[in-house]
Amino acid sequence: MTTDGARGASVFWRWWTAGTTSGLGSAVGAVALPLTALTVLHASAFEMGLIAAASYVAWIVIGLPAGAIVQRLPMRRVQVVADLARAAAVVSIPLTWWSGHLTVAQLVVTALVISVADVLFDVANSTFLASIVSPDQLQARNSLTSGTHATTQLGGPSVGGLAVQVIGAVPTLLVDAASYLVSALLLRTLPERRSKVPDRWPPVRAMIREGWRFVVRHPVMGPCMWAATAANTVCGAQHALYALYLVRELHLTPGVAGVLLAADGVGTLVGATLTNRITNRLGTARALIVAGFVAVVGAVVVPLGTGWPALLAFAVGNVVFSIGVVVLSVVTRTYRQIASPPELLPRVMATVRFVSWGAIPIGGLLAGILASVLSGRTTLLIFVGAAVCIPLVLLASPVRRLRDLTDHHEPVRSPGDDVVVAARL
Repeated sequence: MTTDGARGASVFWRWWTAGTTSGLGSAVGAVALPLTALTVLHASAFEMGLIAAASYVAWIVIGLPAGAIVQRLPMRRVQVVADLARAAAVVSIPLTWWSGHLTVAQLVVTALVISVADVLFDVANSTFLASIVSPDQLQARNSLTSGTHATTQLGGPSVGGLAVQVIGAVPTLLVDAASYLVSALLLRTLPERRSKVPDRWPPVRAMIREGWRFVVRHPVMGPCMWAATAANTVCGAQHALYALYLVRELHLTPGVAGVLLAADGVGTLVGATLTNRITNRLGTARALIVAGFVAVVGAVVVPLGTGWPALLAFAVGNVVFSIGVVVLSVVTRTYRQIASPPELLPRVMATVRFVSWGAIPIGGLLAGILASVLSGRTTLLIFVGAAVCIPLVLLASPVRRLRDLTDHHEPVRSPGDDVVVAARL
C-alpha cells in the first residue's frame, strides 16, 4: 500500500470508529428515551408518537437548506459541532430528572435539538465519505457502514434494555451522551474537507432549487427517492409504536423488549452482509425491486399472533423488513454518491433525506394518532399499505427495465442551466 493509500485508509477507519461509537450510544439511547417516556413519565400513545416525530421533524424543517449550508462550511467542523450539540441535549434529560422537573415536553424539545443536529451531521457525514473513498470502493464501504450500524443496533438495544432494568432509563442516557463526545474527539483528528468555494456563492434558494430539480427530474434517482420515502413512512410508525406495542400490548419487561428490538440490528447486519452478493447476482436495479417485496413481507409479519407466537412473529418480521430496507438503502445511497456531480452531492443528499427522512416524523405522528384510537397492532397492519408502495414505485419507473442502475444512460437536463448534459452514471 502506498503512503497516500495508507493515509486514506487511516482517515476512513477513524471516521468509521467515530460513527461506530456514536452509533452504539445512539442505539442504547433509542431504547432508553422511549422507556423514559413510558416508565418514568407514563406517556400516552399520542405523546409517544410526538416524541418519535420530533426525532425526525428537522428533516422537514431544514432538510433542504442543509445541503446548501453544509456545502458552504467545512464538513469536519459541522460534524464535530453537531456531536457536541447532541451530547449537550441528551445530558439535559438526566440533569432535569435529578432536579425533579422532567416532563414529556422536555423529551420533545430534546428530540428536536438532536433532530436538527442529526440533519446537519448526516449530510456532512455522507458527503465526507464520498471525499475520502474512491468510487469503486463506495458500495463496499457503504455496506460496511450499514453492517456496523446493524451490529450496534443488535447490541445496543439489548445493552440498553438491560441497563434500564439495572440503573434506570434516565441514567442510561448518559451512555449516549458519552458516545457523542468520543465521536467528536475522533472526528476532530480528521483532515478538513469542503466543497470547492466559488468566487461568489449563489443565493441559498437557488442552490436548493438546483439540487431539488436534479433529483426529482432524474429518471432513476427520483423513483428511488420515492421508494425510500414509502419505506421510511413505515419506519416512522414502527419507531413510534414498537416500544408501546411490546410493553403495553404484549406485556414484556424492558429487558425482553430490548432484546426483541435488537432484531432490527440482526436484519440490518444480514442485509448489509448480503448486499454485494445480491447485487452481483441480480444487478442493483433488480435487487431493489426484490428488496421492496421482502420489506412488505416483513411489515406484514411483525404484528401477527398472540402470546409467544407474537414474540416470534415480531422478531422474524423485524429481521425480514430490515433486510429489505438496508439493501434499498445501501444500493440507492451508493448510486447517488456515484451518479451525482460532485458540486451537487451535498444538495442531492439533503434533498433525498428531506423527502425520505421527512416521512419518518409524519409516519410516527400518524401512527401515534391512530394508536390512540386503535391498537398498536392494528395500526402497524394499516401501515403495511405504505410498505406495498416500495416495490410498486420502482416497478412503475425505468428501474424495472434495468439490470443495474448504472445501465441507464439517458441524458439528464442540468438544473443549473438549459444545457443538456450526459448523466454521470
